[in-house]
Amino acid sequence: MTGELIALATTAAAVGIVHALLGPDHYLPLIVLSKSRRWNTRRTSAVTLACGAGHIAGSVVLGGLALALGWRLQEAIWWETMRGQLAGWLLLGFGLAYSAWGLRRALRGRPHSHWHEHVDGTFHCHGHAHADDHAHLHEAPAGAGGRSLLAGASAWSLFVVFVLGPCEPLVPMLMVPAATGSLLGAVFVALVFAAATLATMMALVLAGRRGLTRFSWVGAERWAHAAAGLVVVACGVAIQFGL
Repeated sequence: MTGELIALATTAAAVGIVHALLGPDHYLPLIVLSKSRRWNTRRTSAVTLACGAGHIAGSVVLGGLALALGWRLQEAIWWETMRGQLAGWLLLGFGLAYSAWGLRRALRGRPHSHWHEHVDGTFHCHGHAHADDHAHLHEAPAGAGGRSLLAGASAWSLFVVFVLGPCEPLVPMLMVPAATGSLLGAVFVALVFAAATLATMMALVLAGRRGLTRFSWVGAERWAHAAAGLVVVACGVAIQFGL
């Protein structure tokens, strides 16, 4: 391994960390959705890794096309910019849709009571609002997967946005070793960048999720989805308008 490649890989690791730290869209949407959807640590980690890997893979594919088609660096960067604008609009749209759904869900919540019969023949009654979860779980009828379907839809929507979101620094770093005929060098740089980015995203998301779980506002849980959507909207606005 040459000294130039070591230096480039070191730079890739540093850029990957800073790139994730300075891009709130890399972690804030994941944090707020984890909180509002009440994902456990395992699901949060899985969604974060999937989104991060998709985010990096999109730029790796673009970089590979640029090398295969003989694009100049400026052409590759132009395509990355176009992808960034598309991702910004999609993130903004997803945030608006999720926030509107959350607001509608919160406003429709009306406290009421239900009677339940247990297997021992006893009955009990408890009140709840449909904006909140039951105090305890009852077995869902076969095929009734509304909550899990919605949770999956939100995760997949975010994944698509991350795949389309560009890693602006990665494409130039891929093209430098490739320009010298070192395809393995380009692969190594991409792997280092990916590892640094994913590790940073994971640390930020899990730390942010842990921080949010320490706060619980009585009576405000029903607004969690709407608030999460507004945070995603803010990230989309920041990306799209360079704020």
